[in-house]
Parts: sequence; structure tokens; C-alpha cells
Amino acid sequence: MPDATTWAALLGVESVSAPELEALSEVARVRALEPGCVVFRQADLPRGVLLVGAGDVALGVRAEEGGFRTERHIHGPGWLDTSCGLLGEAYICDARVLTPAMIVEIAREALLAVMARFPKVAQGMLLAVAGEARLLALNTYDLMHRDAPARLAAWLDARCLTADSAARGVVQLPMRKRDIASQLAITPETLSRLMRTFSSQGLIQVEGYTVHVLDREALRRLARS
Repeated sequence: MPDATTWAALLGVESVSAPELEALSEVARVRALEPGCVVFRQADLPRGVLLVGAGDVALGVRAEEGGFRTERHIHGPGWLDTSCGLLGEAYICDARVLTPAMIVEIAREALLAVMARFPKVAQGMLLAVAGEARLLALNTYDLMHRDAPARLAAWLDARCLTADSAARGVVQLPMRKRDIASQLAITPETLSRLMRTFSSQGLIQVEGYTVHVLDREALRRLARS
């Protein structure tokens, strides 16, 4: 069950009170899922609002050849398609577990009742939906107005953890490179070529699933180009 710190992160607030935590815990139902498990499928009707308490889940669509094309990656704690859950509308994509995950479900009516009792929870849900909408808008902008190098640079910068200085950082790749390529709307071969190009330009150094960012400001300039 998510603790107070996890709920605060999900709602975008500094803390949740004991009554708020109790109310949320009473209506939350937890499932532990292993990698490869399906959380929901495209066109399924939601039974409530879902979130990833811990672990990693990919949102995407099934490919014609039987694979899975990742469009978004959710690292817990994070919400899973909040708008569909609140509206009661069918999911527009699939969700699959990437790493052992804690999935939390809250029935729509139960969540609305908690939101009516606690304004801070209602505010947090509003911010969560707004955040999802902004992310989708940014993704659309990237696909329409940024070329592949700029999209990769922006993707790396968004996931970069600061290292010993503001100019450097580390990115832990959370999934297979072909799934990252799918998110960026490029082929795995193009992703590998861009990684080699960034390395030769002194922007990054790749060691397996760890990317060391050597010049973050240059990476950001490329993302804005």
C-alpha cells in the first residue's frame, strides 16, 4: 500500500495528513504484478483510476508482428492514464509491466468521494490530469517540430540525474533500447547511430544501460534546435 510519502509525490503536494492517508488507503486496492503482465488493454473499460506505486509500466500498442511498441514509460510512483479512469472511457492503448510493480486501483466513485471530502486530494488529482495533458502536448510538439537528434537530446535531458556538477549527469536507461526508439518514433538502428554520434561529439558516454552525460548544456542546446 502506498505510504504518505508516495501519496504526496503522486498528488504533487508536500505532505498528506493522517485523515487523507486513511481515506486513500481505505479505497485503494493493491496488486503485485510481474514483468510481462498486462495491466489493461486498448478498448478495455476502466473500473477505476490506476497508478504505479512502484516499478515500471509501459504504455503502448501491440505491433502487427506480435511485439509491443512503447509510447510512454511510467516509473512509479506515477499515474496510469488518469483521464480514462476519471471519465470512465475506454483505454486508448495497452499497459504492460516492465519490472516487478505495485499497481494500485481506486474505484472512480470512491475516489470522487475522497476528493469531495479533501480539497488537497482534489487539487492533486487536477494537477495530475493537467500534467498528463501537458506531457501529451509536449510529445506531439516533439514529433511535429523536432528532428530525431533533438528528440533524443530532450529525452536524455529530461531523465538526467545531476552528478558531480551541473554540467554532468547520469541517465539510467529504464527499458530496452528498442522500446526507447519506439517512444522517439525512430528505428533501433537510428537510436544506436545517434548514441554513437553523441558520444563522438563528447556529449555522452554509454556503458550498457547507463548513459553518462558529459556536457548537459550542449545537450540542451541540441534539444532546443
